[in-house]
Amino acid sequence: MKTEIRRRGAFGKIVKWTFILFNLLMLVWMLSTCASAGEMMNQAQNDAEHVGAAIGATVASGVQLFIWMAGVVVLGAMVLFTRGKKLIVEEIVQ
Repeated sequence: MKTEIRRRGAFGKIVKWTFILFNLLMLVWMLSTCASAGEMMNQAQNDAEHVGAAIGATVASGVQLFIWMAGVVVLGAMVLFTRGKKLIVEEIVQ
């Protein structure tokens, strides 16, 4: 039986945890934006305020989504490139 093992170095581990923490931070930021947008829409007193809040929330979410995806591409590539070398371990099964 063959098993593939990859071991990251110290820099690779830092990059991997940065990627994970970035995604968690962006998720919290997106959820807080959605919550505040809902609160703004509930506090709107007329149709113009309601429409303005909806447009503002859409633009803010779009910008956040763009930042998130750009960060995922850059950090994801770094995580991919900092993987350890492939080591194949062979075990004899009886």
